[in-house]
Amino acid sequence: MKTRKLLATALMMAAFGAWAKQAVDTGHGGAVATISHEASQAAMEILNAGGNAVDAAVAAAATLGVTEPFSCGIGGGGFMLIYSAKDRRVIALDHREVAPASFRPDVFQNADGSEMDWQSTVPNGVAVGVPGTVRGWHDALSRYGTMGFEQVLAPAIRVAEEGFDIGPNFHRINTINEAKFARFSTASALYLKDGKALAEGSHFRNPDMAQTLRDIARGGVKAFYEGPIAASIVSAVSHPPTNPGVSVIPGDISMADLKDYEARVRQPIRSTYRGYEIHGMPTPSSGGIAIAQALNLMETFDLSGKSRADIEHLYLEASRVAFADRNAYVADEEFVDVPKDGLLSKAYARERAKVIGLSAAPGKIAAGDPYPFENDLSVPLRPQPRPLAQESMHTTHLAVSDREGNVVAYTFTIEDWGGSGIVVPGRGFLLNNELTDFDFSGPHPNVPEAFKRPRSSMSPTIVLKDGAPAFTIGSPGGSTIITTALQTIVNHVDLGMSLADALAAPRMSQRNGDTTLVETLLKFPGSAQATALEAKGHKWRETDQIGAANGIRFNPDGTVTAVSEPLRHGGGSAITQKQ
Repeated sequence: MKTRKLLATALMMAAFGAWAKQAVDTGHGGAVATISHEASQAAMEILNAGGNAVDAAVAAAATLGVTEPFSCGIGGGGFMLIYSAKDRRVIALDHREVAPASFRPDVFQNADGSEMDWQSTVPNGVAVGVPGTVRGWHDALSRYGTMGFEQVLAPAIRVAEEGFDIGPNFHRINTINEAKFARFSTASALYLKDGKALAEGSHFRNPDMAQTLRDIARGGVKAFYEGPIAASIVSAVSHPPTNPGVSVIPGDISMADLKDYEARVRQPIRSTYRGYEIHGMPTPSSGGIAIAQALNLMETFDLSGKSRADIEHLYLEASRVAFADRNAYVADEEFVDVPKDGLLSKAYARERAKVIGLSAAPGKIAAGDPYPFENDLSVPLRPQPRPLAQESMHTTHLAVSDREGNVVAYTFTIEDWGGSGIVVPGRGFLLNNELTDFDFSGPHPNVPEAFKRPRSSMSPTIVLKDGAPAFTIGSPGGSTIITTALQTIVNHVDLGMSLADALAAPRMSQRNGDTTLVETLLKFPGSAQATALEAKGHKWRETDQIGAANGIRFNPDGTVTAVSEPLRHGGGSAITQKQ
């Protein structure tokens, strides 16, 4: 053990730069794909030091919290799927943020009972949920890893201490956040200069973050949830560090809320699709259910002889139907009865598929009734459908595998770009605004309640074939996470694209709306692909880009291919072991 630790330390002390940045890489051992080259290198260092996929995933995640602080970090939460090669099973680890004990159903309502404006609620203490990331990392390492915090946090500490040059994407997101960060003294001191985003090319260091990670490395999970760090979080939420003249709504997270936080080991959502086993995240994620339901709908159609436009049309309409049901029924199952069995029923899919025609639906469709497919003779309350709630499109996802065949698909977040905008004084990390993922009024399963986890769209997905990993996929992007993962599966399985091509292809996100969100980055509008779908009645709403996905393909010849974004979010980093 001592020799192993010394080897690990020596390897992790090596300077970054051993691997060239590339979006696709194939090898014979472990693999990693993230949006950050430093994070991918951190994971590979751990793999080369003898760590497994879980160890490497935590190392990558911690480093992402340094290099991608506006998307993720220890001030947030997430969902981790783990394929255990030894047990040949998939485990779901839920470390989603929770509402504090003081939370109320009307917390995001005005005095007259109307809903507050979503955007105005984000930069406030009241938006902050109890962070779950550090507890999730601890539980993953202690249950399924081989290393501790001291080893796996070392690369992130080094990057935070030594710093890195600000690239175009960091600068772009920081610029978008200027107004938010200007509200808070700690955020403006760390990320702004004279009220403007730090210049592209300038060197960024975060010594406070480095020290916070050192404290966690030495003191373990209690250092975050019970010690001075916890006290700093409580103070920052209840008395946000605002600049002069700025007024915000304080939150009420207590030391007890932090000490009592627990991650959950859950059964993943399991479904089948054309010979594959699809494993996704259960509630409070809505992704596992929605993806499974959409694929069940797709499976009711014979795709032989159908054109790409025909298949993509079915994908869009299946997604529309799944979102109609997702928006009506899915929330934290510890608080509400979700008709999960009905939603996942193949028979229910055959019934719901009747609403899918040869042309696009003209707009929103009504939720279906999954309860008769529940085998439950009780008479449950049917929730009233609501429009798609606003949800930030900023998160991150990573994928890791090791030589033993273990696989991790991990999505974690602080919700909005820059979260709440509150940097914890002296600690160097941003706090989430995750509680704005609740529906602001009811009746609805996803209304705010004390100790409840808000519904999420994060959708880490592991796909098996004949009981062994075939590929994994996941993405950031708010509710577009679901459609990105779903479309990538359809591209790969039904359209026969390589995983790299499936991930890089232009994305379309239909979430039961009047229009479908499409990307301008890849010049989809006006393309032959778009024109063919327009002929079927589809209408577009444009955005620059959708998601920044990462995945791994396990090839029939025993090799493994790591796949990251070639263009979105500035392009990602894929690395594999070569022997």
